[in-house]
Amino acid sequence: MADRPVPASSQAGSSASAPVLFDHALLQARQRRAARLGPATFLLDRVAEDAMERLGAVLRSFAAVADLGSPGEVMSEALRVRFGAATRVDVFAGAREDLALALQSLDLVVSVLALQFANDLPGVLAQLRRALKPDGLLLAALLGGDTLTELRQAFAAAETEIEGGLSPRVAPFADLRDLGALLQRAGFALPVADVDRIVVRYDNAFALMQDLRRMGATNVLRERRRTPLRRATLLRMAQIYGERFADADGRIRATFDVVWLSGWAPHQSQQQPLKPGSAKHSLAEAVKRRE
Repeated sequence: MADRPVPASSQAGSSASAPVLFDHALLQARQRRAARLGPATFLLDRVAEDAMERLGAVLRSFAAVADLGSPGEVMSEALRVRFGAATRVDVFAGAREDLALALQSLDLVVSVLALQFANDLPGVLAQLRRALKPDGLLLAALLGGDTLTELRQAFAAAETEIEGGLSPRVAPFADLRDLGALLQRAGFALPVADVDRIVVRYDNAFALMQDLRRMGATNVLRERRRTPLRRATLLRMAQIYGERFADADGRIRATFDVVWLSGWAPHQSQQQPLKPGSAKHSLAEAVKRRE
């Protein structure tokens, strides 16, 4: 699986040099279609619940709270119940990912299952860092790592066999190490990144694809192939998926890697690393005493 390219910019707003991977207008249309179909929210519900559990472990209160781009109302409503109010911020409202957030205006920003579609994630994180008050918290969950690796591999094998070439069918996802590094580059203190792997089982690949439609999570890559998918390719993809990724009972597996990111706007009360050369004893002295 190819890792998602990480844009070099860390300036506020979308960088002119950042690659435009995702069609945000199409993303919003797909999400509206999902709402009409009857959305599949099991993944969103779980991640939103996990977000609230993580916030429950933070021993402080938050006044100015924002939900950044989370699909539907699940996350916003949970934040309102816990904190009394929460402002929704749409990260994909305009052509550029300009959040238009006032400097040091927020105590807490939460985002679930949205930022994997950001074209300029470093720029978005930099904007959030500036929008947080000192000692403000960012908590974000986005799909990354090996998410949908089975579907990606099955499509690649089927297209190579049937059509003699590949087209981008599943969005690339950033890995844990890259995402953690972006928090540091954006200036967050005490950055933490971890991954929660969720494996969902389906009767077949078509059931998985139906759920992806009802999540509003089907292909929104700008470089996607615009011609309809050939029936023979689709059937072969489903066959390969079953051959490679089915359990003993015949049901297939689908991986969703939820990458959690958290970081604080710097504040003097936070634990600080020692300055170079400030240690009172050298490593050699410590080893000698231990011996």
